[in-house]
Amino acid sequence: MKGTLLFLLVVTVVNTNLNAAEAGMPQLDPTYWASQAFWLILVFTILYISISKFFLPKIKENLDNRENKIKEDLENASKFKDQAESKLKEYELILENAKKEVSKIHFESKNTLDKNIKLKKEEMEKEIEKEILKAQKEIVELKKNSISSIQNISENIVSNIVENISGDKLNESSIKAAVEDVSKKNLSKYL
Repeated sequence: MKGTLLFLLVVTVVNTNLNAAEAGMPQLDPTYWASQAFWLILVFTILYISISKFFLPKIKENLDNRENKIKEDLENASKFKDQAESKLKEYELILENAKKEVSKIHFESKNTLDKNIKLKKEEMEKEIEKEILKAQKEIVELKKNSISSIQNISENIVSNIVENISGDKLNESSIKAAVEDVSKKNLSKYL
């Protein structure tokens, strides 16, 4: 089929009269200007109408849609930015409040702990004072008991020594008086 079409084209070109080539360029021949102007106006009018009525509105619509989409995206981005900033401020406020709360709890627990320590210390000091008083009373009683025990032991030792040395037994009341006299003189040194 391509071959027959090519053959017809070649035959048509050969059979046509090539008078126009002899006269020069047909575009510059004034007899053809009217038809050329007609076809020029017709072609450009069709092109203008097709471009202005079909192609340009679609292109303009696409550009408007793109511009509107970009505007929406920018508006959404600014809204999200504002939301993010507000959330950041809320987060910072919550963090600051939490820090204040932690400081408050720390301060309160420190005060409570200090009070508890002070109370325990006072209780321990009272118990220690009670134990010291008790120990002092016991020491005083031991001193009193030890003095009478020492006097009894001294009386026995003196009577045994005198009896061993002299061979006679002395009167217990005189030994007792002598031991008491010596212990009164020397007792203040030890008590």
